[in-house]
Amino acid sequence: MNITVIFFLGLIIALVGVIPPGLLNMTAAKISLKEGYGRGIVFSIGVCVIVFLQTYIASMFARYLNNHRDVVEILQRVAFVIFVLITIYFLLIAKSDPKPDIEPHTKSKHSRFFQGMFLSAINVFPIPYQAYMTITVASFGWMSFEKISVIAYVTGATMGTFVMLYMYIFFFHRIRSKKFTSQKNMNYLIGTITGIIAGVTLINILMEL
Repeated sequence: MNITVIFFLGLIIALVGVIPPGLLNMTAAKISLKEGYGRGIVFSIGVCVIVFLQTYIASMFARYLNNHRDVVEILQRVAFVIFVLITIYFLLIAKSDPKPDIEPHTKSKHSRFFQGMFLSAINVFPIPYQAYMTITVASFGWMSFEKISVIAYVTGATMGTFVMLYMYIFFFHRIRSKKFTSQKNMNYLIGTITGIIAGVTLINILMEL
């Protein structure tokens, strides 16, 4: 598979993973709003440094799992159930609760960079998410676990994370001014995305039977 295609696969998958409002993207937006775009970008770069490492670790874990298909089959079934439950939650149960106000405290650009690294490091969700998505992409033959493919995917995932953080920074005023409406739409969007992932997972399971 062409490394450019693998790069964009990583970028798109990371974009999807960072769409839901969370600590990292909302903090980046808040810092930008209160201290300027520059510091929001510095924070985002710090986040992406850790995302690069987390995605690489996830890819190595996925390569190990790829050589132990029995474990992958169990994880696929567990992931399918989890994604179905998440889909049901966001489409039918989740309410439009406003996000808590996150007040930045530190001021220097260096502090913002390391703050981004720290908050990203304690957010371990990208590791299992990327491990599962990497296995899924590889199972369709869209990428291999050769070094060049892994680096292209990891770089794409890092760039995808940065792009989504930048989008939060740029559009934060609109998101804030329409927080109730946009949060409701966001719930539907997340539910739709996880529903699609659940569907892909189910197809993968059925193909291996």
